[in-house]
Formats: sequence, C-alpha cells, structure tokens
Amino acid sequence: MTLSPHVFDATADNFNRLVLENSHKGPVLVHFWTPKAGPCFVLMPRLVRLAAEYGGKFLLVMLNAEELPQLAQRFAVNSVPTVKFFWRGEVAHTIHGAEPDSTFREALDRFIAGDANRAHALGVAAWQAGKLSEARMLLANAAMAEPDNLDIPRDLAKLLWAEGDGDQALKLLESLPPEARKDARIAPLHAHLRLAETARQAPALATLDEHIASQPDDIETHYQRAAVLLAGDDYAGAMDELLFIARTDRDFGQDIGRISLLALFDLLGSADPLTLKYRRLLSESLH
Repeated sequence: MTLSPHVFDATADNFNRLVLENSHKGPVLVHFWTPKAGPCFVLMPRLVRLAAEYGGKFLLVMLNAEELPQLAQRFAVNSVPTVKFFWRGEVAHTIHGAEPDSTFREALDRFIAGDANRAHALGVAAWQAGKLSEARMLLANAAMAEPDNLDIPRDLAKLLWAEGDGDQALKLLESLPPEARKDARIAPLHAHLRLAETARQAPALATLDEHIASQPDDIETHYQRAAVLLAGDDYAGAMDELLFIARTDRDFGQDIGRISLLALFDLLGSADPLTLKYRRLLSESLH
C-alpha cells in the first residue's frame, strides 16, 4: 500500500526492489517497527513528516518486523524502533530508538548533500563500523570528486594513519596545495603526522645528540630530535627543539617548527603550563 508519494510499506515481495534497488538512486530509510511497541507509533508520524519535508530526497519504507521477521533478522534488528539507512544496496547508517528529529536531519543532510559529501559520510560510517577497505575507497573517491573540501583528505589521512599507513597519510596531506596545508583542518594533523613519521624513521637519540654536537646548526637533525623526544613523551624537550627551529629558520618545512608548536598547544590545552611557557617564548621570538 502506498502511504504517500515518498512513504511505502515493505513486503517480502517488494523489499529488494523498493529498498535495495532504489538505494542505488538515493538514500532509503527503513523503519523497522511492530504494533506492540509504543515508541514506534511516536516515531512513525515524525518520519512521515520528514519525508514530506524533504520532498522526495529520500524514500521512507515501513517494515513490520512481526510480519517480516526474516528481514528483521537479516539486518540484525533486535529492538524496535530501528531505522536503517540504505545506500547502494548496503546499510550505511543505523539509528536506534525514537531519537529527536534533529538526529535524523543531521544524518539525512549528510546523505543528500551531494555525491561527494554522501561518499564522505558513508566513508566515515564505514570506518566507524570497522569496514576499513570500503571506507578507504569511499573517502578516496570523495576526495577526487570534491578536491576543495578539506574535511575529506583530513579524514582519509586519519584513516590511513589508523591503518598503520602513516607514510601514505603524510604523502596525501603533502600533495595538497600550499594554502590548503595552512588550513586549520589540515595544518595540525600534518604537523602531528610528520612528527610521528619522522620519529619512526629517525636514528637513535644518542646518534642525533652526537650529530648536533658536531653540527649544531643542522635544522633537520634538530627536527628529528624533536620528533624522537615527543615520541618518548618529553614534551618540554621537543618544544625546545621546535622553538629553536621556529627562531632559526621559518622556511624549514614551510614553517614546520612554529606550526608543530601550535599543534602541541592545541593538544595540551591553553591552560597547560608548557603551553603558557612556550606560547610566550614563541611570541617573543617572532616579534
């Protein structure tokens, strides 16, 4: 039975066509409900109103889990109400319970904002669900489709780093235009990843100390030393080295000394004694 132009009842016969096939054209929300669950009757009219409000930007399908228990089991629905967002034949997002309308709007807006934004949202959801290969593919496609949206390479770099592919994460960020690398969404992450990768590849601290003793102006070695100290949780020592770099050569690594200090300030928080100390020293050195 058709409930409205954008709201339908699911049956065993129409589910694949109504939900899975249509989800290749746009998002399909399936509301799993039962007649015995009161919250379902609270949520149902709200979802219908949202479907009317969005005017066909998504399809809403009502599925009675009592009448269609096999479909409920197929999609691991153990309680109702549950709303599953289908995209490209797969469940891409799930909301349990009669959450506020704002929760549904937030999720819907991610899905209907456009192909790149939708792929970005799905990539993040896949990552959160532990589907790393799928997430990596979706985020890479989204980055190519919308190169000006810096949230996408930021999230892809985080995913690559989480997968243990820090070198690729760093290459991704360093492939961005110079102005993009200065953006507040990218610069701190780039600084953290560069320090972490440098620490992973750097010689032992004793070797670095020996090299600096003979060549005290070697900025690259000071940076390696900062990275190794930071990896050993010696924040003060690392910040000393980064301050030296910021004072000595602003062009080194596109001002990486100053940018790394700012990233550490954010990490430690504005009230941390080290932040207060080194923010003052940095300000004095640059004026």
